[in-house]
Amino acid sequence: MCSKVVNVIYRKMSTDADSVGALKSALRRDVKKRISGLNADEKRRQSRSVVDKVLHHEVYVKCKRMSIYLPMLTEEVDTLPILEHALNNDKLCFIPRYVGRRMDMLRLHSMDDYEKLPLTKWNIKQPPSDDVFRDNALPDGLDLIIMPGLAFTVNGKRLGRGMGYYDNYLSKCSQLLPTPPFTIAVAFNEQIIDDLPIHEADMLVNEVIAAEKP
Repeated sequence: MCSKVVNVIYRKMSTDADSVGALKSALRRDVKKRISGLNADEKRRQSRSVVDKVLHHEVYVKCKRMSIYLPMLTEEVDTLPILEHALNNDKLCFIPRYVGRRMDMLRLHSMDDYEKLPLTKWNIKQPPSDDVFRDNALPDGLDLIIMPGLAFTVNGKRLGRGMGYYDNYLSKCSQLLPTPPFTIAVAFNEQIIDDLPIHEADMLVNEVIAAEKP
C-alpha cells in the first residue's frame, strides 16, 4: 500500500482542485520511487504474471479490435507479449500516438511494423507525426483498451502522468461510440494503493490487473 506519509496527507487535505492536484503530485513521486525500487528480475516476473492474466481474460479472448500501450520498460508492465499474441491471433491492434496534448490510437500491423517505429524522447515507440496513412481506431471504435498509469485502486480509480491523454480519449469514445470500449489497466503490485483523489473528468477503469505477491 501507499506510504503512511501520503495516506496521512490524503486524510488531512481538502478535496478542492488545488489540493487534489497537490496530492496527485505527491502520489506520483511516491509511486515512482516504489517502482524504481524494483529490480529488473522482479519487474519481469510481475509482467509475466500480468500478461498471463490478460491473455486468459474473457474480454481479451473475445475482442476483435483493441488498443494497447507500448511500455517504458523501466517503469511499466511489459505489454509486448500481449501485443505479439494479439497480432498472431488476427486481432486488429492500435497503439497510442501522442502529439502535444492529443492522443490517437493508430493501427499497428505486425511486430516488424513495431520494430521499425521511431523512439520518442520518452523512450516510447510510436508512429511519427507525419505518418498519415495508418487507420485510426475512431470512429469505428474498439472492444478493449489496455492502458498504463502510475497508481490504481482496486475499484478502478487511476492516476496517470498528468497529461489527461486517456481520460480525454475515453471521454471522446463515450461521445462517439454506442458502446464504449472495456478498459483494463495493468500494474505492478507496488502501484496498487488504498485510495486516490479524483476530479470529475477522471475516468474510472473497468478492471485493474496486477501481479500476485510471490
